[in-house]
Amino acid sequence: MSTLQQIKSGVSQAWDNLVEGWQQLYRKAAGAITRFTKGDAGEEEQRELALRSAGWGMLPAEVFDDDEKVVVRMEVPGMESGDFDIQVVENYLVVSGQKRVERERSEGRFHVLERAYGRFERAIPLPEEVVADEAKARYKRGVLEVTLPKSSARRRRRIEVKVN
Repeated sequence: MSTLQQIKSGVSQAWDNLVEGWQQLYRKAAGAITRFTKGDAGEEEQRELALRSAGWGMLPAEVFDDDEKVVVRMEVPGMESGDFDIQVVENYLVVSGQKRVERERSEGRFHVLERAYGRFERAIPLPEEVVADEAKARYKRGVLEVTLPKSSARRRRRIEVKVN
């Protein structure tokens, strides 16, 4: 194989690896990529959003279940516990809210603008049927945790075998 062919082969292999890596990243993160819209912000805040916000952000989540419950944890920094609207719609936990612009300084300019602001909605698939009326939610250190008891029909029960 000539040197030129070796270089072409190496570049082709590197490109294939890069494409595969991006595809894996997209598959793993696709659910967490969330659209932020302007929502009900005031006129001044709307201008600030247009200048500062990328319009898309990451709201990564994890879903865990055991015999009794499903637990969903979602990273949503920069909010207050009352800023969320949480619902169970069919087999999805739907979390929506509005992340407001934080104004720390009135002078100067930004050089990196990666944080997202505005209204958002994220639908997270649930692995089991749950009892929505008994769900509990808490927000601590930027993580929203929602605990949903499984419906009694779906709960696993261990049946003990008795000796006669």
